[in-house]
Amino acid sequence: MIKMYSRLETQHEDLIHDLSYDFYGKRLATCSSDQKIKVWDQAIDKRQVEEEEGNEWKLTFEWKAHSGSIWKVAWAHPEFGNVIASCSFDRTVCIWEEEEDNKGEKSWKPRATLVDSRESVTDIKFAPRHHGFKLAACSNDGYVRTYEAIDVTNLSHWSLMEEFESQKGPINCIAWNPSPSDTRPLLAVGGNDGLVKIWEYNDMARRWVLLETLEGHKDAIHDISWAPTVGRSYHLIATASKDKKVKIWKFVNQQKPEVVASFEEHKSEVWRVEWNILGTILASSGDDGKVRLYRMNFLNEWKCLSEISGEDNDE
Repeated sequence: MIKMYSRLETQHEDLIHDLSYDFYGKRLATCSSDQKIKVWDQAIDKRQVEEEEGNEWKLTFEWKAHSGSIWKVAWAHPEFGNVIASCSFDRTVCIWEEEEDNKGEKSWKPRATLVDSRESVTDIKFAPRHHGFKLAACSNDGYVRTYEAIDVTNLSHWSLMEEFESQKGPINCIAWNPSPSDTRPLLAVGGNDGLVKIWEYNDMARRWVLLETLEGHKDAIHDISWAPTVGRSYHLIATASKDKKVKIWKFVNQQKPEVVASFEEHKSEVWRVEWNILGTILASSGDDGKVRLYRMNFLNEWKCLSEISGEDNDE
């Protein structure tokens, strides 16, 4: 078992719903039902760690961002600056940008509020940078909406590019296809119906069209993670569900998607799945308080590699 490396006391006053690292893994954003976003910077050297009384992460800014619980935060690619998007129960998506004043002090400023959703906005994801400065959002009204910053130097103007109904009922999570070798814009969408739908943007029809439906979970989909296709000719999509299962799907063009692995080790609701940067190791977390890592062996079988406990212990 891998032991816990460090613990971050966030001082949030309610449940923490999401945390997100920036592109370089040196900065961290957290959000909570206390309606606040907090941004943390990693200490550069041992002296800074000592100044922070042993804490590796230093709180650099916090602010009240929404009028309801904040479900997700996401960093934009650094090519577009230090930008964060957040979504909330208050039915809005907010865009925040870090700026520096004349004294060299940095702060986060609101740039735009997107108010198209009729229900709680449950997830947001920036598109891979080869698609431009775009953002996808999904909500409990069953719709997925995509936005684009027409002028990347003026983030107060975001255009609603597309809006389509993906599911009849609440949507919980979305994921872009991150592969730069597959230039098609693809979105995976998961909802309370237990289905994951793969949508493709069709340039000829100028709209999103349903490509595939992944059927196999028996309850709500909590999270989706689309693996980077480094050296692979096919896609891997991981899903986490209320049915206590983690599934890995293999998706090849012109072929029916198939489940290549299914895990039930959490024996409780699974809330998150995330691939490493190469798409070779998958992490999952659940209500059992454990993070589990999975990897394919030399027989092309996916196995649980290790588990991480969030509990303090000296064992």
